[in-house]
Amino acid sequence: MIYGMRNTENNIKRLAIWLGILQLFIGIGAIPAGLAMIIDPSGSLLTMPLEMLAKSPFSDFLIPGILLLLINGIGSFIGVTASFLRSKSAGDIAIGLGVFLIGWILAQIVWMEIHWLHIIYIILGTVELILGLVLRKKMQ
Repeated sequence: MIYGMRNTENNIKRLAIWLGILQLFIGIGAIPAGLAMIIDPSGSLLTMPLEMLAKSPFSDFLIPGILLLLINGIGSFIGVTASFLRSKSAGDIAIGLGVFLIGWILAQIVWMEIHWLHIIYIILGTVELILGLVLRKKMQ
């Protein structure tokens, strides 16, 4: 029985570390992009023309930048902390972040042209969601 418990603890530890690394990658990408959109809502810092938003409900990149910074950026770092500390809420945080990332990218695909980065981030969001579901189940 003790071996089984130790094996489960090791699985949870590995899963939480991989989840934290994924969240760190997402957060590191989101924070500078979100800040650039907030600093210059015209999108010129990121060489993104306002025409990209023509089909969206936004007239500039300020609100998308705030969402990107707060949820995908800072939220991911909260997820990193929860994952690395193996907090009981780590799975739930990852599920929420994964769902948001998938929705965020799907909205971009609807409002803009699809880009190869959209495919990568849909996959990353899906992996984060799945890892969160598995971690939550294992930590119950």
